[in-house]
Amino acid sequence: MSEPPSTGAGRGSRGVLVAAGAAALAAAVSLGLARFSYALLLPPMRADLGWTYFIAGAMNTVNAAGYLLGALLVPRLLARLDARRVLLAGSAGTALLLALHGLVIDDAALFVLRLLSGIASSAAFVGGGLVAARLAAEPRADGSTHAGLVLGIYYGGTGVGIVVSALVVPPLVTGGGEHAWQWAWIALGASAAFATALTAAGTRPSPPARSGGTSTPVRATAFAWALAGYGCFGLGYIGYMTFVVTLLREEGFGGAGIVGFYVLLGAAVVASSWVWAGLLQRRRDGLSLALLNALLAVATALPVASAHPLAVGASGVLFGGVFLSVVAATTAFVRHNLPPSGWAAGIGAFTLVFAAGQIAGPALVGWIADGPGGLVRGFVVSAGLLALAALLASRQRPLDARRGADSAG
Repeated sequence: MSEPPSTGAGRGSRGVLVAAGAAALAAAVSLGLARFSYALLLPPMRADLGWTYFIAGAMNTVNAAGYLLGALLVPRLLARLDARRVLLAGSAGTALLLALHGLVIDDAALFVLRLLSGIASSAAFVGGGLVAARLAAEPRADGSTHAGLVLGIYYGGTGVGIVVSALVVPPLVTGGGEHAWQWAWIALGASAAFATALTAAGTRPSPPARSGGTSTPVRATAFAWALAGYGCFGLGYIGYMTFVVTLLREEGFGGAGIVGFYVLLGAAVVASSWVWAGLLQRRRDGLSLALLNALLAVATALPVASAHPLAVGASGVLFGGVFLSVVAATTAFVRHNLPPSGWAAGIGAFTLVFAAGQIAGPALVGWIADGPGGLVRGFVVSAGLLALAALLASRQRPLDARRGADSAG
């Protein structure tokens, strides 16, 4: 099977990195703006609409269900369509849907919008991940690649979305007034539309990820330990990213402190591109997944162990500096262990278990938080799931590419 043509053909090192930065805005839209902004919107929406923690968590559960549905459909699209086209369609759709959140107050309508935005953001994120994987394969003058750095830049783009959310949402919801949170959704939609335009300007089309009509199927059983660990990661990390702002409010943090925390977390996501690039470049087994999940377990436990600003700040920096690198590590694993024609299917398999884990996570933590122990107990459960993810991923061994992919012939 021949390698899919890259999006960066004919570019120098600088051109590849600029294109990776443009593609990274798809991650900013699909995760930073569409999903993680919800932690900032949850407290005012819960107070205004009278939600329980379970309903508040279920909103993100429905979003994750949409993401799962998208993850099932997108690999088929990527086998037939330009990955950049899928990326841009998903990103533009996400922008429109975010703005529509600001036009409704009915729970059922919000559930539908969260579902649809999950589908659209999955197309943006998976399509962008494939674009990034191809850019990562672009050779430098010495024959090496920017693989670890390019993938880190792409997934670190989520941090840009988190920082934008932290700067946009609080000023619009703090002023009060009936349904003040609606303006924040509209502003997020406008921000996503602007990011989509920048992505379109900074990336180039490339042919679909196929040869002879289809991409190479993969044997998911060959990397079952990595998939299982990644599923537990999806289940555990989303509790933190859904409820951490609410927990900090319960612990007495004011608006300025929460904005500072979220900006710090987002900046750490961006910095993670450089912190973990070498590890992602070197490791072919599950050790990188295991190490990163273990660090996330510690970060999740910190605000439960202490409400001191230093402990909370350390939690935000550590969590932000690690959690998207777990996602980047799965793309690196696919690149190291599968032939290029199997990348789309491999990324799709990891995206599938990631989405499945996220479906149960928010509602589970919300259900626990409605009972004795509140959010503290929910965070303990999340930390335990992340520790389990580390244990499972540590058992993954490197693959022979032929063991990870079925023969096309």
